Parts: sequence; C-alpha cells; structure tokens
Amino acid sequence: MHPKFFLRVGVGVSLLGFVCVRTMAADLPSEWIDKDTGHRVIRLSKEPGSESLYFHQNAFTAEGDKMVMVTPGGISTFNFKTRAIDLVVPGIGRSTNVSHGIIVGKKSRQVYYVQRDAASNLVAFVTHLDSHVTREIGKIPGQGGSLLALNADETKLAGSFSDPTSKFQRTPGDNKGTWMQKRFAAHVPMHLFTLDIHSGQVNAFYSSTDWLNHVQLSPTDPTQLLFCHEGPWHLVDRTWLIRTDGSGLLQVHHRTMEMEIAGHEFFSADGQTVWYDLQTPRGEDFWLAGYEIATGFRTWYHLQRNEWSVHFNVSPDGSLFAGDGGDEGQVAHAPNGQWIYLFRPEMNERSDADEIPNRAHLIKTGVLRAEKLVNMAKHDYALEPNVNFTPDGKWIVFRGNFEGVAHVYAVEVAKPK
Repeated sequence: MHPKFFLRVGVGVSLLGFVCVRTMAADLPSEWIDKDTGHRVIRLSKEPGSESLYFHQNAFTAEGDKMVMVTPGGISTFNFKTRAIDLVVPGIGRSTNVSHGIIVGKKSRQVYYVQRDAASNLVAFVTHLDSHVTREIGKIPGQGGSLLALNADETKLAGSFSDPTSKFQRTPGDNKGTWMQKRFAAHVPMHLFTLDIHSGQVNAFYSSTDWLNHVQLSPTDPTQLLFCHEGPWHLVDRTWLIRTDGSGLLQVHHRTMEMEIAGHEFFSADGQTVWYDLQTPRGEDFWLAGYEIATGFRTWYHLQRNEWSVHFNVSPDGSLFAGDGGDEGQVAHAPNGQWIYLFRPEMNERSDADEIPNRAHLIKTGVLRAEKLVNMAKHDYALEPNVNFTPDGKWIVFRGNFEGVAHVYAVEVAKPK
C-alpha cells in the first residue's frame, strides 16, 4: 500500500497527498492498490450512501478543483485541494427522486437541480458551489421526465416532461423491466422543453407520445440537443438529435437487423460525436459506435462479451474510453465482466484501404483494447457504477458498493510507478 498519492485534476491544480492508513483518521479517504490490476483506487466520499452523478451529467468545475456528488444530506462537493466535503444543497438526493436532474455549470461554478415545492410542482434552482447563494430559476410544467440538461453557454436548461393530464403511475412492486414495458406501452404525451436560466420562461418545442428521456445538450453547441425514445431497446428507435427550436430532428442510428439494439448515448467532450452502445444483435455482438454530427461519418469499435459495460464514457481529449462492466444477469450475460475498464481505441487499417469502392460512405471499424482497472466482483450492479473521467483525464470516478455500502471512488488511469 502506498502511503501517499498525489491527485491532479484540472489545469494547474495540484492536490495534497492523502495519508493512507485505513485504521486511523476515519475522516480521510481510503486508498489501495487493486491487487488484480495494479491500479490505485481511492474513496472520495466519507458517508455511506454517497453516489456520484449519472454518467452524462457533468459533475466537475472547469478548474477541476471541485466535484459534485450526492451524499445522504444532499448535494455536496468534494474539494480536491483540501479534501473537504461541503454540503451545498441540503435535502436533495436519491430520496427526492430528482437526483438525476443535477448538473454542474462549467463556466459559472454553479450546480443546477430540481426539487418539488409544497404543491409538488417541479422547480429548477441554481446554487453557487462556493458561496451557496441560491436562486429559483422557474417552474417546470407537467410531471417529471428527464431533468436536467444544461447548454454550453449556460443560458438554458432542457429536459422532458409528461403531459399533466397523464394518470400513469408506476405500480408498487414492479421491477425495472416490468415497469419499463408498462411505461413504454402507455404512450403518455410528452414534450421536450427549454427553461431560460435568466427569465424562467419555458418553451416546449417538440411533442410525442413516445417516451422522451435522457435529454442532453452539447458541451460546445448551445442549441444542439440529444435525446432518446425510451423503452425496451429492441422495440424503439432510440437515439435522436434535434435543435432547441424544434428543427433538425435526426435519427442517429437506423436498425438493420432484428433484435439490434443501441442506446446509452452521450456526447464527446468536443460535442462533435455521439457515442452509443450498439449490439448486433442484442446480447451477441458488441460495439461502441460513434456518429460524427457534421459529416454523418460512423465509427464502430468492437468489444468482447466480458468488456461490455452498462455505461461507457470518453476522456476529455477523446483518446480513451472507459466502461463500468456488468454482471451475468445483464444483457451481455458476461461470465467475467465485473470490472471498471479502460479502453484504448485501435482502428482496423489496411494498406489497400484507399482502393475500397465508396470508402468515404462506409462505416470505419476498429477494436477497443481493454485494460482492467478495478475488480468489481463484490459490487451489486443494481447500483450502476457510472464512470466519468476527471477534467484532466487522469482519474475515473465511479460509484461502488463492494465495501457493503454505496460510496464514490476514483481509480487512477496510469499505474503507480
């Protein structure tokens, strides 16, 4: 076990070494070297029941000095310079059922989130991470859907909401699969919306009786929105792009075989590519697929069964990918898939590639070369790990319950020297 580590997150931010003695100073994060992978793992959270944000929700300040997470008390920050945890917004967390609406503004050092008022209306708020100054932005109409996304210039929030006339409710006792089937079949009228951060004005710009979910806004283009048609993946055309004025509706992936599935889509850090999990067909052949928005060019990276992950993510510079693995009960039925993975993309190159007819319009293929970072054999995947790279790309943050309770961890991409 190494007695110290030095964590660097963000440009020019050097973090203090943490003394790693598990039996002493319980308020300090734990640290160890994973005996199966040789990579350093640290525990960032102090309270059991803490969780990192969903995989496509930004959790970091632009400077990289603070990261937002959900602790039992509410929305908190972990300060990488002082290792302090600060409760920023009390009472907002998983128990409120709106924790999926938490996102950090890179420019403003503010966290945006949703909570319910006394009349059970959804209301958007923003709180400064340092001063804790809080402001109400505005009310969101209808019932909860996908909340929230934040655009690149921090002028608008976006999401989806269900028509207020809908009476659909999740039946107590339904497991996730049963509930998703029922919700998909209900055809509840839904709407995509934007919420002006300064005026609080709501603009509903797209309507459907399909289940609209996973709303995301481009990290670089303020009007480019990504969303999905939610439901059983083999029954939906899932991944779509649209502009926030309702123009430019585009289906990102078109199915070419029965039981082909695609989903858990996300933007690259430069906003140029939409990446998504692709299986051709479901549970048999595994790819991480990319769609370049400006050109329509497609790149598919192949994975082995054990390397399939519930969620993937990409490093800030686009050179690496990460995955959180999965257990045998999930779609890949992987016998040895419970790992946090680092993936290095490698294109399939041919010396005669320039002679291939119509090459510019064909899918480019490659493979993801996997490296295991963390053994997750004792993790219960009912809690999805949700991997995220730190802003400098040197660490991957994830959730885990392999110590018996949920905590937030980070694993170092490079092995200790």
